[in-house]
Amino acid sequence: MEDAPAMPQTPVEKPHILLSHEMLMPLQPMLEGAYEVHRLWDYPDRIAFLEGPGRRVRAIVHAGEFALSRDMLSEMPQLGLIACVSVGYDGVDVPWCKAHGIAVTHSTGLNAADVADHAVGLVLAAWRGIVEGDQRLRGGHWTHAERMAPRHGLRGRKAGIVGLGHIGEAVANRLSAFEMKVSWWGPRPKDSGYRRAESLMALARDSDVLVICSRSDASNRHLIDKAVIEAVGPQGLIVNVARGALIDEDALIEALKAGTLGMAALDVYAQEPTPPARWVGVPHTVLTPHSAGATLDSLPAMVSLTLENLRRYFHGEPLASPVAA
Repeated sequence: MEDAPAMPQTPVEKPHILLSHEMLMPLQPMLEGAYEVHRLWDYPDRIAFLEGPGRRVRAIVHAGEFALSRDMLSEMPQLGLIACVSVGYDGVDVPWCKAHGIAVTHSTGLNAADVADHAVGLVLAAWRGIVEGDQRLRGGHWTHAERMAPRHGLRGRKAGIVGLGHIGEAVANRLSAFEMKVSWWGPRPKDSGYRRAESLMALARDSDVLVICSRSDASNRHLIDKAVIEAVGPQGLIVNVARGALIDEDALIEALKAGTLGMAALDVYAQEPTPPARWVGVPHTVLTPHSAGATLDSLPAMVSLTLENLRRYFHGEPLASPVAA
């Protein structure tokens, strides 16, 4: 007796996911085996996207610093997860997402050591004039007279940390190794071996070096305003490795030009990429292109955690790193 012919197998449709920003394009080959991948930048007509692929998308892979419109999210009926590859998620309205049954995950703590290393590099580069010295030497302006205009060292200087999370704690530990006197401020007290200042303004007044490590959200935009900047003073240094929105950048530039702030070292900006013309003629600055957390050590770990959050979501398992309420 002949065997009955095998019944044709109906192919199982892969879950549809969305990459939200072009900087995430390197993840596409890692995702295509398990998912049907859409790229938001391929759809300049958002209505066409929402009426087509957007209706099938169940998860978004996202770079957390970029804003996701609630209007767009509300028109994606199957969306249940926003998986941020980044540690930060300030571009996502988490309370709104939770109210609408959309989970949010992020790569909490995975690049804290690398960001802290970069922050300390910025402190050293600005405080000791390393970048300015390099430019003078290359420009043929090295004179013996310059060696008679030394700068202060870091030993014994006061460092203030704004936000003592994973990154802030790591920065504090590193600056302590330079024998700096470290204190911090954040809106909520926490158990720490470092002294918490009474207020942000008190911390700024008492700091030679103020390092911004705070999480950014709608409540603390321009937390570092003109008054805080001027409190750090004409001999002081402000370093930002958190988010550009935390500093009033116009006030910062004005203070540097006027000499009411001594130095600034920034890895993040109000607009990214920041326009180069904005920084022409701004003295005593060290600028890097939002690269503090992007190392060959931290990025694979962040991508791996994102993939694991996706896997768990589509298998109905508890998420590995949900954003805390």
